[in-house]
Amino acid sequence: MIRRTLPCRTLPLLLSLSFSTPLLAANHMLFSFVRPTSVVDVATDNTGMPQYNAEQTAEGEVLRRVVFNPVERPTLRLSPQQGAWDWSSGQFLTLRLQSGMDWALTVDVTVQGSDGRSLTSRIDLPAGPAQTVMVPLKATSPLSQGMRAGPPMPWVHEGQRLLLASSAGEVDLKQVVAVSLSIPKPKVAQSLLIEKVGVQDDDLAYKAAYQGLIDGYGQSTRARWPEKIVNDEQLKAADSREQQQLEAWLAERGKQPLDTYGGVLAGPAFEGRGFFRTEKRDGRWFLVTPEGHPFYSLGVNAVTASDGRTYVTGREAMFQSLPAEGDAYAAFYGDGNNDDGNASSLGRGFKQGRWFDFYAANLQRTYAKPCPGDTPEQAPAACPPAALDSVRWQAHTLDRLQAWGFNTLGNWSEPVLGQAKRMAYTLPLSIVGDYTSISTGMDWWGRMPDPFDPRFAMATERAVAIAARDHRDDPWLIGYFADNELAWAAPGDDPKARYGLAYGTLRLTTDVPAKRAFLKQLRDKYRNQAGLSKAWGIDLQAWELMEDPGFEAPLPDPAHPEIERDFQHFQQVFAETYFKTIADALKWHAPNHLLLGGRYAVSTPEAVKACAEFCDVLSFNFYTLKPEDGYDFTRLAELDKPVLVSEFQFGSRDRGPFWPGPLEVAREEDRGPAYGNFLKAALAQPMIVGAHWFQYLDQPASGRLLDGENGHLGLVAITDVPYGGFVEAVRKANQQTLGQLRTLLEKPAP
Repeated sequence: MIRRTLPCRTLPLLLSLSFSTPLLAANHMLFSFVRPTSVVDVATDNTGMPQYNAEQTAEGEVLRRVVFNPVERPTLRLSPQQGAWDWSSGQFLTLRLQSGMDWALTVDVTVQGSDGRSLTSRIDLPAGPAQTVMVPLKATSPLSQGMRAGPPMPWVHEGQRLLLASSAGEVDLKQVVAVSLSIPKPKVAQSLLIEKVGVQDDDLAYKAAYQGLIDGYGQSTRARWPEKIVNDEQLKAADSREQQQLEAWLAERGKQPLDTYGGVLAGPAFEGRGFFRTEKRDGRWFLVTPEGHPFYSLGVNAVTASDGRTYVTGREAMFQSLPAEGDAYAAFYGDGNNDDGNASSLGRGFKQGRWFDFYAANLQRTYAKPCPGDTPEQAPAACPPAALDSVRWQAHTLDRLQAWGFNTLGNWSEPVLGQAKRMAYTLPLSIVGDYTSISTGMDWWGRMPDPFDPRFAMATERAVAIAARDHRDDPWLIGYFADNELAWAAPGDDPKARYGLAYGTLRLTTDVPAKRAFLKQLRDKYRNQAGLSKAWGIDLQAWELMEDPGFEAPLPDPAHPEIERDFQHFQQVFAETYFKTIADALKWHAPNHLLLGGRYAVSTPEAVKACAEFCDVLSFNFYTLKPEDGYDFTRLAELDKPVLVSEFQFGSRDRGPFWPGPLEVAREEDRGPAYGNFLKAALAQPMIVGAHWFQYLDQPASGRLLDGENGHLGLVAITDVPYGGFVEAVRKANQQTLGQLRTLLEKPAP
């Protein structure tokens, strides 16, 4: 490591390097790379300043070039020569930066305290002119403003390009000993242009970044895009154009060789049994329609008119235009509370109180019935909200989905759409009760239900009975999902993540049925603490010590393979008990419908194997470019079970909502090809029987009620205007998928 000390005189308003001197002004420069004005240690670790003098950029700004070499973590570090900096009244670390390359750079900023704690921030620094990066000195992210991702950056405020970063961790601001900048794993030398580093006391710019962020239609005010709506007339015109397009597409669909349910009329027929079922033929799994034809499920999740809700309480300044009391659109206010204690709500601000439903309000603008006695020319806003034509929305939505080539209503869709008997549908089982639960360390949507608890079986019986009550004899219902994205494990390869269920169970008290079941398994196998101690390589003095809360089991050890075998066995029995409980209830209350698996996001081999044993279909939520990127299909083939992709998605940042979703593509124009490639790869897997897109509607740019997600995921925008280019590509891909399936069916059997 090379160290450079750059001594200069201290100017009157600059930050003192003595930790005992407090900050006095709103903005303080810690160090200038162009005109050094304070005594600071500058340490370079695989970085360098190749030019002695600063250089002028194309915009006329003078900055200093720092080159980060292609190693694991090249770093530039600033520290006081003596003592520590006192930033106790500071709110932001500010850095005037510019990418010295023709592309964006990822820069890690670390603020370190004397006690070893640190605050970290990862900055996506775009190519282009210099900007002031603001790093919060307390852990802050867009979640604190109620949303998953913040507005696009950089942002011009009072003539300055600002980039508001997020930060994580904690540091003693009275004892700051270093600021480090690093570029993680550059493949080639990367140049960063720096002017100065400082500290800012106020958060006015941060607050301004979130003010007036959402317009009256629920759209971002910080960008433009082709589908953006600026007045009600545009909504009406877009609706009129779409109606003409849908008529042509629906007429084309009517000529396709499909049965009543959307099954493919090709090849030898299957046996029609009056309900959807599965069958394997010539090495390929199929869903089979009630009429006896192969059905490839092309679905959309969350087809609902209630997904445009976002909390407004406490952040009214974020919205440019909210209805006043007495306004016709005030009917679309409501109250909620999503502060549920799950991991999905931690660190999030604005998660309860009053909400406004932008999507419903936009539907009112587009679909409202004329008021009694009014002329058609009068504005829809003059009508009472109760006159919203929900029947038209339902019919229009079904027209859209069928015209776009879909044949299935995925999870969380409006039940009334399934009752129209135009599209097959699926339903979730909502198993809630006072049964015990177990933390695996993930708990995103909550802890794992304890299937050994008799109250879980009672809750399952009740949930299945309610779900099946109105659908028991409906041939349009494909089946039920057991649950969604349960925390079978925590993400990662760490053994405590992989076996989170076993570790979490052993930490509990013996009044938890799952722990009693685990201890019984171990007692039956080892008889006493001596046998367990030998097998696990531990010194357990008394069996009762395992019964204590907080018991920490040893890590898997090659020298003691029984540890891992015991964990696997418990997790296998746990999963079998869970799925068998649900399967038994479904066989009793809904014997004609399929159990569609657990919609895995994170899973274990034990959970997947048990699901294959007791469910009719395995279901996975794959946020990957291809299904095989999400799971080992060689292992799935060994289970010999049909697979449904219950969620997949591709999003971008150029259409309003600020988050691209779990899987990002560069531009809106890339979403369609990604969709087509995913379906092509899915059809190539003979066990996959369908794929469901997540989701119908964009999430609110200001964050959905459930967890603040604000993704561009939709086929349609918050204004109910479809993304034309994407929809066209989706339609073609859906048609091609059914055409390719038809070709496969018409081939003679080998």
